[in-house]
Amino acid sequence: RMNRSIDRHKELMMKQIDGEISPGEARELAEMLSENPELQSEYNMLKTAKEKAQTMKSYHLPELAWEDYWGKLYNRMERGIAWILVSIGAILVLGYALWEFLSQLMADSTMPVALRFGIFALFFGALILIFSVFREKILLRKHDKYKEIQR
Repeated sequence: RMNRSIDRHKELMMKQIDGEISPGEARELAEMLSENPELQSEYNMLKTAKEKAQTMKSYHLPELAWEDYWGKLYNRMERGIAWILVSIGAILVLGYALWEFLSQLMADSTMPVALRFGIFALFFGALILIFSVFREKILLRKHDKYKEIQR
């Protein structure tokens, strides 16, 4: 019985706010609200929320702002793709040059084996380190949590 009463007052409140209430239901709601100040407070809150929602205007960007947005988006995409292609090209060329250098170094039988592997490890480690630092800088630039703060 209590649940039905709660559901009923909510139904009547929403009908009143939406303008769909019958005269008999309006009298029933008025009686409920006059008997219970908490219901009156809840009704006032719902009514205020509905009024605020109706007065809100959707924000429309002017056409020029949209053009600027899309232009910047295309520039960022083009530059991102260009950097990816430049990076792939640099990695391939430098990788091939390093491979040739290390192949000739390993083929040189007059150099001690330990020295050859030491040079190989030095170049390979440096390559990994450079790639790691480069990747970290790119990720930090894109995800700088302080970029909105004026310094």
